Amino acid sequence: FNMCGHSSTSTKYERGDTMYQITVYRKKEPWNKNKLVGQKLPLKLQQIWAIRIRLELADNVRDLALFNLAIDSKLRGCDLVSLRLRDIAHGLSVQSRAMVVQQKTGQPVQFEITKNTSESISQLIQHDQLTSSDFVFKSRVKASVHLSTRQYNRIVDHWVGSINLDVTQYGTHTMRRTKPSLIYKKTKNLRACQLLLGHTKLESTVRYLGIEVDDALEVSEGIDS
Repeated sequence: FNMCGHSSTSTKYERGDTMYQITVYRKKEPWNKNKLVGQKLPLKLQQIWAIRIRLELADNVRDLALFNLAIDSKLRGCDLVSLRLRDIAHGLSVQSRAMVVQQKTGQPVQFEITKNTSESISQLIQHDQLTSSDFVFKSRVKASVHLSTRQYNRIVDHWVGSINLDVTQYGTHTMRRTKPSLIYKKTKNLRACQLLLGHTKLESTVRYLGIEVDDALEVSEGIDS
């Protein structure tokens, strides 16, 4: 295999008293052929409620709490699945706000816990008999102490598939992007989205939310520094 994305095989043939070796190059299929590798779409408000209602009707206590907290917290998957109860609750009482240190950046980020999310987490606490030091989202695989990011990704695929969305266009970053996207559309407050996502640079938020550059500059000019 060479650096140009081709695989090669060698073939030998004999002509008279001379042996020749021919290298045959075959074009290698790109790894991302027929795959969507760009930004994952955020959920729309009606899609959020469609998934939420299905989880409520199925009495899926863990996944309902996971879904609600994923949207509220706006955390990366690795940070979300490794949350302990003490990160979001005093004793068994769920806080209205919480702060965690992001694994990727080492920087703290705050997030709100809305009423729906608080109630679903309280149900999970009772259902799983969680204590302060427990991971909030336990894995159903005995070898794992908490839900893995791979398991979380499969769960998200199931959620979006349950309302007939194309799973290739959605993923765990869908959950992280959803609320900031809704906030931006309503307020055009880019700085607020930056803080909520825990980005150190405004440009990162622009790219992450897929905001047009001109739109971003218009918003930025309207914010006094």
